[in-house]
Amino acid sequence: MNTSMRNRALTGTALALAVSTVLTACGGGDSSSDAKSQDTASATPAAAVEDPLVVTFDGGLHILDKDSLEVTETIDLPGFNRVNPAGDKDHVVVSTDSGFRVLNAAAQTLTDIRYDGAKPGHVVRHGGKTVLFTDGTGEVNVFDPADLSAGKKPEGRTYTSAEAHHGVAIELTDGQLLTTLGNEEKRTGALVLDGNDKEVARNEDCPGVHGEAAAQGEAVAVGCEDGVLIYKDGAFTKVDAPDDYGRIGNQAGSEESPVLLGDYKTDPDAELERPTRVSLIDTEKAELRLVELDTSYSFRSLARGPHGEALVLGTDGAIHVVDPDKGTVEKKIPAVGEWQEPLDWQQPRPTLFVRDHTAYVSEPGKKALHAIDLESGKKVKSATLPQSTNELSGTVAGH
Repeated sequence: MNTSMRNRALTGTALALAVSTVLTACGGGDSSSDAKSQDTASATPAAAVEDPLVVTFDGGLHILDKDSLEVTETIDLPGFNRVNPAGDKDHVVVSTDSGFRVLNAAAQTLTDIRYDGAKPGHVVRHGGKTVLFTDGTGEVNVFDPADLSAGKKPEGRTYTSAEAHHGVAIELTDGQLLTTLGNEEKRTGALVLDGNDKEVARNEDCPGVHGEAAAQGEAVAVGCEDGVLIYKDGAFTKVDAPDDYGRIGNQAGSEESPVLLGDYKTDPDAELERPTRVSLIDTEKAELRLVELDTSYSFRSLARGPHGEALVLGTDGAIHVVDPDKGTVEKKIPAVGEWQEPLDWQQPRPTLFVRDHTAYVSEPGKKALHAIDLESGKKVKSATLPQSTNELSGTVAGH
């Protein structure tokens, strides 16, 4: 569930030939279609897997054991699918061409819990709630992930945006709902609703608003094409980028740090810009600084470590560990071979997923997956998978 925002036609890849739908890109495109896919799960329930990982491939999902990295179950699911943690120890949200589906990854079965709608987009976990944003309808669904264990669709808050758009929403611990503003043509900012859906704050000084992240102290930022917009203590603050066009579209936050990690792009006309700088947004000081990595990265490269450290998987094959307070690269952890981001955002590329003290990094070109201990910087396990994988995620309890 991670670049300039513009609609793009799919390239003539095998994926495009096999799938007539394109899901919303959190990293590079906004197009979708209404084609329906059929999915089938294993007829015989498999044994439970603790803290499973989930990877996508062209035509389905693999569920993996976190220690051995071996495939424990394969679920057929045609189409281009995306995966995000649902917010508990068992489930993962799967974005399909017809809407959001809930996978019980621990039980290794695709459930009947679904949130139908065209262009399923961002999945956000914060404060014990999970929020789904459906771009094709503008619908926001909020639920407690603990309720998924009952095996039926949780009862939760719903909100429909004034106009459908590629958006994102997050519910704060006091019940306030921050959600983006926009339509199919442009996106302008964000508003905040109280628990009764009454508007309490609004800011439309955020062109091309995209992505969100929460920092220590429950400061929330959304990215703009000219900086970021921070919502904290009931008010919005705009932090301008140092460039006229300085787009931050993908962010990663940590409860261990008031500083958010973001990407940073400066060419509005690029077919695909491959930036070498990342942004650090200090939500306490309302300041933005840039860090040069001397390597490019993609929208699936950003993560946070267990101590709040900023992690970026570079195309040089290393995980760059950035101190968010100093704004310096503290070390580089070898992970995969050198790679280049493909032009088509749906095409596989190495992806970083962090859980606790372990970084999991996929290497699609070699059909490989690696587990790396972030403390020692050592690779603790590598495995070869049956297919070249695309997205990588897993269960993550608590947020």
